[in-house]
Amino acid sequence: MKTEGTIPFSGYQKIVIFILAMTQFTVILDFMVMSPLGDMLIKSLSMKPSSFGIAVSAYAFSAGISGLLTAGFADRFDRKKLLLFFYSGFIVGTFLCSLANSFELLVAARIITGLFGGVISSISMAIITDLFSLQQRGRVMGFIQMGFGASQVLGIPIGLYIANKWGWESPFVMVAAVAIIIAILIVVVLKPINKHLGLQHDRSAFKHLWHTVSKKNYRIGFAATAALSIGGFMMMPFGSVFAVNNLHVTAEELPILFMVSGVSSLIIMPLIGKLSDTVSKFRIFSIASIWTMLICGAYTNLSATPFWIVIGLNVLMMIGIMSRMVPSSALTSAIPDMEDRGAFMSINSSMQQIAGGVAAAVSGMIVVQQTKFSPIEHYDIVGYVVVVVTLISIFLMYRVNQLAKKKPATVSPEAEEPELVMSEF
Repeated sequence: MKTEGTIPFSGYQKIVIFILAMTQFTVILDFMVMSPLGDMLIKSLSMKPSSFGIAVSAYAFSAGISGLLTAGFADRFDRKKLLLFFYSGFIVGTFLCSLANSFELLVAARIITGLFGGVISSISMAIITDLFSLQQRGRVMGFIQMGFGASQVLGIPIGLYIANKWGWESPFVMVAAVAIIIAILIVVVLKPINKHLGLQHDRSAFKHLWHTVSKKNYRIGFAATAALSIGGFMMMPFGSVFAVNNLHVTAEELPILFMVSGVSSLIIMPLIGKLSDTVSKFRIFSIASIWTMLICGAYTNLSATPFWIVIGLNVLMMIGIMSRMVPSSALTSAIPDMEDRGAFMSINSSMQQIAGGVAAAVSGMIVVQQTKFSPIEHYDIVGYVVVVVTLISIFLMYRVNQLAKKKPATVSPEAEEPELVMSEF
């Protein structure tokens, strides 16, 4: 088997990975915590279930719009300053969620949170691309995206526990408090990341946005991201409903199901990240995609099933999903040139958010439930659509892989290990 070789991390790079992983964790936790709070929010704010759906989707669509709006000037600022600005806005939006006393105010707070939080992932990706070589990014993505698994482990059980003890507002206060600590670390530890500023040629933000979108290679990356997001989000909105009403998972077992799935992702992501830096990233992605198609096809056709089998299938499905995320993120990060990385990552993140919102809407149009307690119908069709979209994503990621091979494997000068002193903001 041909190996690509591994490049060790410097001490400073390890600290950067920790900071970016924690920002990702807080942003995802803020999104994930909405799901277990659904019943409390509906009752406390006198909302209908459809209204709660609007409150959840408000974040995704505002995050997608934000990515497009910020893409034009994402490469015109020091990435540290840009990260701190949007992370500060995310903290404010999250805290405003805890103050909402009506459906309208909650939606407004979620829109604000999405406008700022939706850009943080793209800024982090641009920083990763600036500071880490392609041979390091698989491991970096593995650690950064552990936030997804950690949010499942912490977001649902701890969020419910805190909400039951101190009210539904308390989880948002908790996320904001943790985020403030991370923001301080960004100010104190992270060095300026501004080498890309000397490469800018576009005079206006709009021209830079158009310049980025007009590149064919970039559009291939955007299409691959959209396909991945559609395939990944279609089953998610009705996962709990399917588990309870079709598989007969009890309300007490549901948090355990999420916790076990989350723990499995925490274990698998660093392993896949390390593996993707030593063997072909596209090969790992392709194998994981085929794995995911088989598991999703089987899972969505289940009826009443023993709980231990449901847990096992969810773990297997999580392994497939996570094993696609890590190598695909690393490969996509290799497409943009340094002067376009901020804009590319912003648009890419926007495509991910919008595609996820579209996937949830399409899934809702397919699935039918006669009453609140009856099994949902046509969930198997959702599984078949996921299989088709996954096949398309394999083809698109093959194109991305071909583009990544043409990029030189270099390490940015910004990746050199500096002294850990108070940096200027």
